[in-house]
Amino acid sequence: MDEHAPLDPREIGRLRWRCRRGLLENDLFIERFFARHGHTLTARQARGLAALMDLADNDLLDLLLRRREPEGALATPEVLEVLALLRTPGPIPATSPASPTKDSP
Repeated sequence: MDEHAPLDPREIGRLRWRCRRGLLENDLFIERFFARHGHTLTARQARGLAALMDLADNDLLDLLLRRREPEGALATPEVLEVLALLRTPGPIPATSPASPTKDSP
């Protein structure tokens, strides 16, 4: 599988499920990330995101809030790429496929 090819919807769904967190603050970062990038996620980005999801909630929040940076085995190009996307501020685009519509349940 090409690591730069977009994931299929089933893989994205599994990844979203894996990314559910116990801290609301983390969930807000993650939901914004999926709203912006969910439809174009690659296998490479999925690996980076999975590595971040292996962290404890407070450690993940410290990274998201720039209280610290990834170190050691966590400081891979994939993790750094996804972390930069997660940290990007701003509103969720209204045209994102992940955005709810009036027809959504």
